Amino acid sequence: MEHIVGIVAEYNPFHNGHLYHLQKVKEMFPDSLLILVLGGNFTQRGEVSILDKWTKTKLALHYGIDLVVELPFPFSCASADIFAEGAIELLHHLGVTDLVFGSETDDIEGINQLVEVQLHHEDFPSLVQVYLRMGHNYPTALSKSLEEITGKTYKLPNDILGISYVKAIKKNNYKITPHTIQRTNAYHSEDLKEISSATSIRKALIEKKEIKKSVPKLTYQYLKNEVLPNQDDYFPFLKYKIITSKDLTIYHLVDSGLAKKLQKEILYTNTFDELINKVKSKNTTYARMERTLIYILCEFTKDRAKAMKQIKYIRLLGFDQKGQTYLNQIKKTLSLPLISKFTREKEAMLEYEYLITKVYSLVFQEPKRINLIEEEYKMNPIRKEEENETND
Repeated sequence: MEHIVGIVAEYNPFHNGHLYHLQKVKEMFPDSLLILVLGGNFTQRGEVSILDKWTKTKLALHYGIDLVVELPFPFSCASADIFAEGAIELLHHLGVTDLVFGSETDDIEGINQLVEVQLHHEDFPSLVQVYLRMGHNYPTALSKSLEEITGKTYKLPNDILGISYVKAIKKNNYKITPHTIQRTNAYHSEDLKEISSATSIRKALIEKKEIKKSVPKLTYQYLKNEVLPNQDDYFPFLKYKIITSKDLTIYHLVDSGLAKKLQKEILYTNTFDELINKVKSKNTTYARMERTLIYILCEFTKDRAKAMKQIKYIRLLGFDQKGQTYLNQIKKTLSLPLISKFTREKEAMLEYEYLITKVYSLVFQEPKRINLIEEEYKMNPIRKEEENETND
C-alpha cells in the first residue's frame, strides 16, 4: 500500500460535500488506506454535534473510511492550532503519508508560504503583537500580519485550519505531505443545494426544512430517526453552573473580567447566542467565547487544560477489513497505546472523555441517554462488514 491518507473531520453532519471530498481523495490516491481523525460530541467551534460520535463513525465507515480514531475533547474543542496539533499528531503516529483537506483557495503552495512566514519570518511575531494592541482578535491579527508580509489574504475557516495543519506538520518534521481539495460551497451560505455547508443543513433542521437533497441516504435516515440535540438544550445546565460556581476563573480561558460579566448577565439570558453577544469583547472571536462556555459546562478547568496538552493514546472508534489488516501490521510498532476498549487503559484524558459523554447525554431521553453513557465504556470499535451494494 503506497499511500496512507489522513483526513480530519467533524461530520456535523456527514453531507454530500464530505462524500465529494472522499471521492476526490480516492481519485487522487487509488487503492490507498483512508484514516479519519474524528471530532467527537462537541466541535472545534464549541458547538454540540447533532449526531453522536458512534453514529458519525458508522457513516464514515459506510462511505469509504477504513479506520476511525477519536480526537480527544481538549483538542477537538479548541483553537485551530491546538485542534490541528492533536489531529496531525495522531495521524503521524498511525503512519499517514498524505493529508488531504478541503480549502476555499485550493492553493497548497500559498499555504506553505504562509506557514514558512509564521514559523521563520523574524518580523512576524512582533507584527502580530502590533495588531493585537490595535484591538484585533488573534485570528485577525494573524491574518493581517500574513497579508502585510506576503500580500496574500486567507480568512476563510478551511484555509485557516489548513494553515494550522501544515504548520503542525512542518513544526514537528512529520513525514506527511499535505494536499488540498477545492471546497464547492460557501462556509456560511444558508442556501440548501446538493452540496451545502454543515451550517446551512443544521439551520434547516432547526427550521424543519427538507434537507434530503443535501445529504447521502444513510445520513438522512439517521437525521430523520434520531433525536437531534440543539445547542440551547444545554443552556439551563450552563446557567446553573455559572450561577452556582464560586469561582469561574478556574475554567480554561475565563479571566476575572469575563467571570464578572457572566455572573451579571446570566440571569437575563436564555440562549448561548444571547449570552455570548452580551459578554464578548471586541477582540474576542465568537467561536472562542462559544468554546469558553462549553469549557464551563464540561468542567474543563485551567488545571485540566495544563495537564492535557499532549496526546497520550489512540482511541479506536471503528474500522473495516482493510483498516484492521493495517492495524495488525503496525500495532507492535506504535509509540502510543492503542485503546479499543475503555477499561483497558486508565488515563486522565480518557476518563475525562467519559465525563464529556455524560454531559452530552444530559438532553436525551432514555433509553438514548443511558445508551450513550454505557457505549462510552462498553462499546467495542465498530467493525464494518464487507458490503455487496454500492454506497449511496
